[in-house]
Amino acid sequence: MTVLVRPAAGQPATPYRQPAFWIVIALLAAGAVRMSQILAKFLNSYPIATVTALGLFALLAVPFWLFVRELDFLEREPTALLVVAFSWGGLVATSVSIPGSTALENLIAKLGSPGLAADWGAALAGPTVEEIAKTLGVVAIVLIARSQVNSVLDGVVYGAMVGLGFQIVEDVVFAIGAVAFAGQGDQVQPVITTFLVRGFLAGVWSHTLFGALAGAGIGYLVVSTDRGWPRRITTAALALFGAWASHVLWNSPLFREGLGNGAVALLAVLVFKGLPPLVLILWLVRRAHDREAEYYVARLQDLDDPELITAGELRALGSGSRRAAARRHAAERAGRKARAAVRHLQRAQAQLAVELSRASGLTDQHHSDVRRHRATLIELGHPEAVEGLRSWRHTASTVGTTVVAIAVLWVALAALGGA
Repeated sequence: MTVLVRPAAGQPATPYRQPAFWIVIALLAAGAVRMSQILAKFLNSYPIATVTALGLFALLAVPFWLFVRELDFLEREPTALLVVAFSWGGLVATSVSIPGSTALENLIAKLGSPGLAADWGAALAGPTVEEIAKTLGVVAIVLIARSQVNSVLDGVVYGAMVGLGFQIVEDVVFAIGAVAFAGQGDQVQPVITTFLVRGFLAGVWSHTLFGALAGAGIGYLVVSTDRGWPRRITTAALALFGAWASHVLWNSPLFREGLGNGAVALLAVLVFKGLPPLVLILWLVRRAHDREAEYYVARLQDLDDPELITAGELRALGSGSRRAAARRHAAERAGRKARAAVRHLQRAQAQLAVELSRASGLTDQHHSDVRRHRATLIELGHPEAVEGLRSWRHTASTVGTTVVAIAVLWVALAALGGA
């Protein structure tokens, strides 16, 4: 997929003057009413389990939100639009998918057989309805704020946010469904099990990932104006198909009983079903980020002013890992204040690059911000936000974090495999 970038837009047009804005608001309101009715039933029947599910999955949403938002460090998306995307997934897509998936499963049973519906109904009906409903959320963002979709990476971010909203709300519904299925009253154990399976283990490559893949296609469709419509539509359709196929694989009964019980068997299923789409979207994100970074860093390079950005900082700013390495290097040399100052400087440099891409001439304030953060670094004795040599402390920290993550994952898999 060719990854293109266009100049960042200035302030978006007033959204409430657009018919699409009011249509989106109406759909969000309708979805909120429907999901509120479902939540009220849950609270009436299983109050403790429902509050527990809401708390656990709300906490799960926080790191995912921060991670997705950080994907586009150089040209961040407006928080209001991220909230709209998240709300679309949690309110509109879910309220449509619950009855839609059930209706399609019933159709599969009638046109095929009850056995086909039992084995493959969830794998075919769910992805078909859900991926279309979620992708329409990215389309809604384009309709109300097309100027804010400037790259494929923007489509990835909005698609992931729609998927995240869907995932969190659907997981709460599944958790309470598990409580009802257990038939033991208002108990939290089924909620915790659902949280481990659908949140902790499947969260990495579930709806957030599928939404990001479809969103990449919408981003390409919007940004690639130098390409013909047939190619742009075909690419967007292929991205949506990839999201659908990944979802079908994830929901499919493949290896449901073929690998036995235990942690190893469960891990093998998770890896087989989740790793291919995860690798694909990581590759797309990396490529989209690199192209966007190349575009914006070139705007700063044209300044040829080391007070605003040095050659080493240009190199660091263009890579997420190098930006993080520059912050660690600052912390090791001058403490936590220097780490924070480097992040502030990188943020100011990114904002300056975006403003330069607009060619609006309104860059004086951004120049001042960069110089102010530079002065802070100089006072701390660390004048340049560049990455240092990899230290043994960072290596040890990485190894330790990996070991702890594997241990936690193994304990969760062992507990679930033996259940």
